[in-house]
Amino acid sequence: MLIPSRRQFLALGGRSLAAIGAASLAGRLSQVSGLAQTSCPSDYKALVCVFLFGGNDGNNMVVPISTLKSNAANSYASYAAVRAGLALPQASLNSINTSKGDEYGLHPGLAELATLYNTKKNVAVLTNVGSLVTPLTQTEYQQQSKAIPLNLFSHLDQQTELQTSVAQGFATTGWGGRLADAMQSCNSAGFPTIVSVGGNTLFATGNQTNPATVTSGQVLGLQGFSTNAAGQARLAALQNLLNFDNGVTLVKASNSITSNGANQATKLTQALASGTAFTTVFPGTSLGNQLSQIAKIINVRAALGVNRQIFFASLGGFDTHDLELNDQNTGLASVSQALNAFYNATVEMGVNQNVVTFTESDFGRTLQPSGGSTLGTDHAWGSHHIIMGDAVKGGDIYGKFPTLALQGPDDANNRGVWIPTTSIDQYGATLATWFGVDSAKLGAVFPNLGNFAGLPLPAFL
Repeated sequence: MLIPSRRQFLALGGRSLAAIGAASLAGRLSQVSGLAQTSCPSDYKALVCVFLFGGNDGNNMVVPISTLKSNAANSYASYAAVRAGLALPQASLNSINTSKGDEYGLHPGLAELATLYNTKKNVAVLTNVGSLVTPLTQTEYQQQSKAIPLNLFSHLDQQTELQTSVAQGFATTGWGGRLADAMQSCNSAGFPTIVSVGGNTLFATGNQTNPATVTSGQVLGLQGFSTNAAGQARLAALQNLLNFDNGVTLVKASNSITSNGANQATKLTQALASGTAFTTVFPGTSLGNQLSQIAKIINVRAALGVNRQIFFASLGGFDTHDLELNDQNTGLASVSQALNAFYNATVEMGVNQNVVTFTESDFGRTLQPSGGSTLGTDHAWGSHHIIMGDAVKGGDIYGKFPTLALQGPDDANNRGVWIPTTSIDQYGATLATWFGVDSAKLGAVFPNLGNFAGLPLPAFL
């Protein structure tokens, strides 16, 4: 965990208090979690969330090519008729097939992931995922006869709902953090179960656990304390201040976080020093650097004393109100190249069966382009996501692909805004079940999961 400067720490503290309130912070730090596992697995597993900030356009990420056997209303022609100037040329798409005999195309920027899908069969697509309180039909949504997620189409609210799986109400923890609550006791050495290389994020915050936050390429831990007597005296003075009990709850909490961060940084620095270099070459992009850092941490898992780990990485630039053809291509190419390198690194480490990487994003985007000559899309709802790893039942597409028709059966209005047919709770619960969370704990991690009782979880794992 990097220790921020005084100014950064005060700014961070102000934002945190504004977000969750002093009482909530104190309660979260003192709360006894009911999530802890009753038994702990002995093998190693890791989940890696890659969040695409801005709302990735799933309609251009996964495109039907043939007239689909699973839905004859969908074909490349039906897609192109509505997408107009945003339609990707059919010849540019990376062809993939499903177990049902349907042919789709992945975005041209996803060449590496298409190769893994077709050859390794370790990449899957889950379609039309989004924030839901309960299963919702078009009629129920339009008549508002069932509960609807709060503030649909808002970046901040939908980012929060995808990261917390709380579609209504106020959440102070993320579903990744609650998974960490469940598994923290299974890691022997006290190093955090969850690590964010994508900044401070609600996804990684638990009731009882806090993430380690690492910035790739930066020196970890406290800096500016030389090894001479004066430097060590200053360090000792700081440690005394952090350990001093002044009776003020918030000060004690912030001191504890800073002290824990320094200890985590020391432990991680020592562990990384024992790691071996990869032959895998990562792209020198933002996401490439983040996934490289995650690979380095996985590589020293034994030194850290962990057999369950969760990671959060992120990439922005997917709010494509204009210039979408250029900007989404840049973003998805970065995703494909970085994920491909990360997969190769897991093979090099021998954990390719033990690491599952998956995407999330704010929401999807309208099938119908927005007005104007710069070719973009507006905020929508359900979207498609990628899951990668040798444990994945890949080479297939899961979920119900929406009917690509304006005012069709899956459209929330008249612009191609897909009402999700798989909830973030179902998506996350599938990942959590593979991760080893007790089935009895799933409802505490995903509070709306019970509303989908009787519906099968997506079978990609």
